[in-house]
Amino acid sequence: MKIIAFAGSPSKKSINKKLVTYASSLFENAQVEVLDLNDYEMPLFSVDKEAVIGQHSLAQAFLEKIASADLLVVSLAENNGNYSAAFKNTIDWCSRINGKIFQEKPMLLMATSPGARGGASVLEIAKNNFPRFNADIKAVFLLPSFNDNFDTERNVISNSELDNQLKEIIKNF
Repeated sequence: MKIIAFAGSPSKKSINKKLVTYASSLFENAQVEVLDLNDYEMPLFSVDKEAVIGQHSLAQAFLEKIASADLLVVSLAENNGNYSAAFKNTIDWCSRINGKIFQEKPMLLMATSPGARGGASVLEIAKNNFPRFNADIKAVFLLPSFNDNFDTERNVISNSELDNQLKEIIKNF
């Protein structure tokens, strides 16, 4: 099984990338590729830019990575209650090539943040919006208060209740 995992954050110290890397490592007998959103940095989408440059090659490359997956593991950063601008821009460019961005791939959808709500707002937006782009969301996981519940030295969830919850979700995939 091939897993494509990514965080919807361009931060070099992304806590969502730490979570998605950990979660994807829990799948047994899987080949995991963790994408960095910075490798798909494109100019701010507009129809005017699209008219000049056409379909962006990095959007096509992102879609090809999605197509290569048997399973998607995605963790979204929450910026002002919504997706990060970088992630939204990737979605905008990709949707112009293939409106079915997630290509009916099974998905584990997650979010975390330093706050007690753990990215609940962006997770709710994604749960409602991603199926429009052919996401097959099989499970969701929310990690609240990242700094209190994740050991960044060992790169594991330190809260045993939350860790067991994630492991149970993954076991049922």
